[in-house]
Amino acid sequence: MISAMIRRARGPAWCAAAALTACAVGPHYQAPTLEDSAQGPLVSVTAAAETSDPIPDAWWRLYHDAKLDGFLVEAFAANTDLKAAEANLTAARAMLQAANSARYPSTKAETAGTYGRDPATEEILGIVGHAPENLWIFDALLDVSYEVDLFGHVRRSIEAARADAAAIAAARDAVRITVAAETARAYAQICALGEQLTAAHRSLEIVSQEASITVQRHEAGANSQFDVVRAEGLVAQVRAAIPPFEGQRRAALFQLAALLGRTPARAPTEAMECVIPPHLDSLIPVGDGAALLKRRPDIRQSERRLAGATARIGIATADLYPRISLTGFYGGVTTSFNDLATNPARASGIGPSISWAFPNQALPRARIAQARANATAALASFDGSVLTALKETEQALANYGSELERRQALGNAQEKAQQAFDMAHDQFINGALSNLDLLTTEQILVAADAAVAASDAALIQNQIAVFKALGGGWN
Repeated sequence: MISAMIRRARGPAWCAAAALTACAVGPHYQAPTLEDSAQGPLVSVTAAAETSDPIPDAWWRLYHDAKLDGFLVEAFAANTDLKAAEANLTAARAMLQAANSARYPSTKAETAGTYGRDPATEEILGIVGHAPENLWIFDALLDVSYEVDLFGHVRRSIEAARADAAAIAAARDAVRITVAAETARAYAQICALGEQLTAAHRSLEIVSQEASITVQRHEAGANSQFDVVRAEGLVAQVRAAIPPFEGQRRAALFQLAALLGRTPARAPTEAMECVIPPHLDSLIPVGDGAALLKRRPDIRQSERRLAGATARIGIATADLYPRISLTGFYGGVTTSFNDLATNPARASGIGPSISWAFPNQALPRARIAQARANATAALASFDGSVLTALKETEQALANYGSELERRQALGNAQEKAQQAFDMAHDQFINGALSNLDLLTTEQILVAADAAVAASDAALIQNQIAVFKALGGGWN
């Protein structure tokens, strides 16, 4: 009898739903249109540094660095931020399943047993001449309810939940991009600081040798004590630059360890073997504006939030109209548990239930106004995310291009500084150049070596910033 009653309840509900779900109130979502200028070629692309080829998802493999590839695999598997993002996505998908459940009848079964005196039972006993007494009373009830989605309340709720889940999926992808970029950045910083340390030690060796020569010449009476002190001062100055590089390098190592989900005691010390920043053998593939806007998860997240906000206008609007449900019940009461299924005092019923906030509709109309305002804000946020994506990409490309030109100029300056120092050294040994002139060429060479190493560090960081701005690394 229970299954028959449920079938009777489902039949009319599903028929009504099939006929009327197309009447969902509220605006139907349409993705916002973008300006043509936002989808065209990126304006900061230079033929000497970038190509319009599409960016690969695993952009870090362009460096052909096995250690970097291994660190990225480990980071994607163990990073705590990424684990939290995955958990948030699982929760959002569970909410979507909960929203989908409203498309089907809800059922609730209740069974209870109480011992004592019941007023209705005592009244019956009194009528038949029995004295009141304590009894076991058992009851069981099955409720079935189905909401006829006349105005799209359920449908819009599912749309909103689906959009929310997609937005959180995009947020997860954005975290993945950040993890990829920051892991590569930490590793690259370790390598770049290794290069800077190598340059600093090389400079220390050069100035120490020249200071030793200056001391020997002073002992031979060829120059003054002032020349010796000045040369030794340059040695101390160059030596002082080394400890900060070492400290920064260890700090970068601990940053990499955290990104890999490791404690400092388990930091990947093998990364310290790298003393040259990863190098690209080809131009950076950047695609175009249209590909960028499709790839960036933050834009997809904003667009899905806008879709969810639009669906919530429909949810709020549906509250202006009656909510109709078909309900049914079946159950009974008895003083013996074994008689629950055969007790003649069983009850059942089926019928419609209507809920309507009328005529005072101030509250649902206020909620509609709130939902529309939220949708307006979500649209503005979407437009802002598009502008931010384009801005960040153009800025990253501009910084990379300018640093690339600077690195080339510094390389030329370093070459000239080395030539000048070699000439000055030979002339100083032959007594044709003063100690001051030699010291000046030493300082210029030390500065040039440091500037080249610093530019290499900035260059790799700018490259990673370009890949991050392009939205690579999440698929």
